[in-house]
Amino acid sequence: MKPFPGPVSSSSSSSIFPSASTLIARFLRSNGFTDTLNVFIREAGLPPDVGLGSSTCAAEADDGWTIEEVIQEKKTFDKALKFERYRDDEGSVSQKWSVPAPYKPTIIQTPSCSNMLSVSVETWQCSSGSEGRLCPYIVATGADRRLTLFELTGSHEAAASFAGISDSPVLSYVSVRNGKYLLATNMSGQLLLLDGSVVLDKRKDHAKYVVKVAAYEKESSLLVATAGWDAKVLIYSLSLSGESPLAIGEPVANVRLETSPESILFVQNPDTDDLMLLASRRDSTYLYYYGLPGPVGVAVRERNTPYQCRLRGKQNLAPHSNTWAAFSPSCLALSPHDPGLVAVALSTLPHMKIMIVRLLFPSPDGVDTTNIEEAPGSSETQISQALEALTLQNREDAAIIIQANTLAPQTPYSIPQVVWRPDGSGLWVNGDDGLIRGIEAKTGKLVATLEDGHETGSTIRSIWAGWVNTVCNETEREEWLVSGGFDKRLIIWRAQ
Repeated sequence: MKPFPGPVSSSSSSSIFPSASTLIARFLRSNGFTDTLNVFIREAGLPPDVGLGSSTCAAEADDGWTIEEVIQEKKTFDKALKFERYRDDEGSVSQKWSVPAPYKPTIIQTPSCSNMLSVSVETWQCSSGSEGRLCPYIVATGADRRLTLFELTGSHEAAASFAGISDSPVLSYVSVRNGKYLLATNMSGQLLLLDGSVVLDKRKDHAKYVVKVAAYEKESSLLVATAGWDAKVLIYSLSLSGESPLAIGEPVANVRLETSPESILFVQNPDTDDLMLLASRRDSTYLYYYGLPGPVGVAVRERNTPYQCRLRGKQNLAPHSNTWAAFSPSCLALSPHDPGLVAVALSTLPHMKIMIVRLLFPSPDGVDTTNIEEAPGSSETQISQALEALTLQNREDAAIIIQANTLAPQTPYSIPQVVWRPDGSGLWVNGDDGLIRGIEAKTGKLVATLEDGHETGSTIRSIWAGWVNTVCNETEREEWLVSGGFDKRLIIWRAQ
């Protein structure tokens, strides 16, 4: 089980892997090659007790690796490569990795020393100047329950810092109405509605950590979905008509899951414009499609209980696996240019894997028939059912465009993150080793590694990528990558 996604860890430590000379000495010692061992120690300048399990040498501080185990690990790695799925230059989904790309780090001085939990660039209501003036800021939340805005220009000084808006650390937020309002969720299960630094409304409908909030705007209505580790997804409908003070209100719909949700997205079928909620949950390899309560903006207020969202369909990310697959789709990121394409960060061990998947939207009358028994006298035979299942598996398999290993180390306690580059040419992923890696969307290959920013071995908790206008109301823009981690650093990565 994963722990709460809060400030429990300041860095991730891993065992020290032995050097090649240590492995050789251990091999010679264990096999009785005493003379060869003595010559090797003398010529290599090693301590006399190298290769001993009880050695106090720093090089011996490992888990007892041997040459045979290293060879076996290499065989296992080579076998795992057969399950990777890369693409060549033809028939891919986008252009090659574009250059220049962010690579140069700028460390921002934060007002407090605490673990970073969520970072992004958002439009925010300015506290000074003309009424209604909106400008972009770097928004960061920390384990100290503080939400801070940083300037985009100059030395990136803190423009404002709010310490009392939430009773616990903020885990997720989303800007709506072009920055006029901000919806935030925290570790105590609350959903907050902010207008600048003013809390307009708050609700606590989740029992504990609300790890994700998503919003969908259309005309004068707003749909908001929250995912909590109480195995629930709640949906709210807010009216932005201005006839009454803006408030969150009671949930109009909910989704009850068997395990805790990992990530949620509002997705729209490009062919039918049908809006659905896409969700993933722990210990499941599926993406789940849920129907929403009526047209957008129509709240189901007259019901005594919230609307139970109907499962419209699901899509397996391990369609041909005949055993329990040990991964979950931990983070979903919709392509900035293709509404039917999603990047998925997986909870695979010991390294994160990513997928680029074509969404298989269910039909308008789609319904989950997994637990529906066949009616007596049904004309379907076991063979026809098996052929139908195989056809579905092949379709789900063909929808996986890229399946690649990012080589980003992670543990069962990691929180994988993936974001698209704004031009759609690649992906950025976090890691537990203080590095950010760039994956080319066209081929799935690792093409960039960002270092010299976060501390080595530290956990990078949150990343954001996009276009940034460095001056308010200006049209000139540049590509940024923003990251925050458990080394208490907030970093901007730029191409210049």
